[in-house]
Amino acid sequence: MTYNILVCDDDKEIVDAIEIYLVQEGFHVLKAYDGEQALEILKKEEVHLLILDLMMPKLDGIHAMMKIREDSSIPIIVLSAKTQDTDKILGLNLGADDYVAKPFNPLELIARVKSQIRRYTNFGSAGEAQNPEKVYSTGGLVINDDRKEVTVDGEPVKLTRIEYNILLFLVQNKGKVFSIDQIYEQIWQEEAFGADNTVTVHIRHIREKIEIDPKNPKYLKVIWGIGYKVENL
Repeated sequence: MTYNILVCDDDKEIVDAIEIYLVQEGFHVLKAYDGEQALEILKKEEVHLLILDLMMPKLDGIHAMMKIREDSSIPIIVLSAKTQDTDKILGLNLGADDYVAKPFNPLELIARVKSQIRRYTNFGSAGEAQNPEKVYSTGGLVINDDRKEVTVDGEPVKLTRIEYNILLFLVQNKGKVFSIDQIYEQIWQEEAFGADNTVTVHIRHIREKIEIDPKNPKYLKVIWGIGYKVENL
């Protein structure tokens, strides 16, 4: 299967350079130069992953990503010259699955694309269900890994792909405590280097979506100084 990658950046030279590397790896590339163009392409084409710049004319990447996340969970890799931790956290808060700072190593970017595509095909709607009718639960939290559905007390919960993968991993291993590095290496399938902010942001988002009181969680607990676990209820 050929995967369609949408590259959105107002710098055409960057878009063209990324296209060269992606095509060499067998991907089909769609190109946009502002957020409005990206949204139009997403309406018309099947896109398996989006590489998105943040600072663009007409509609910037931040608002484009907010719009996309209203009804889509495709993997999004933010590509931005804004390199502060606060910028990265903002991108992840808005629904990005990964964040790559400019200037970037093209080979690293391609590796991250491949990693996201692997998770997309293994866990998402683009791939066949790997574990038919596999259902995992703890208390009122239920994950149907065949349908990729999460419910809490019967109410559906909408998670991004990364959030889903983290929660599934923890629920499959409920009662066990995992460090931030262990979670990162399991989900991102690469060595954990500066993973604290990335994992912590996703954990916070999961709590906000599955907990009645995120500050006093029932399911997803922090074990201070060690890591996180999902309670075996």
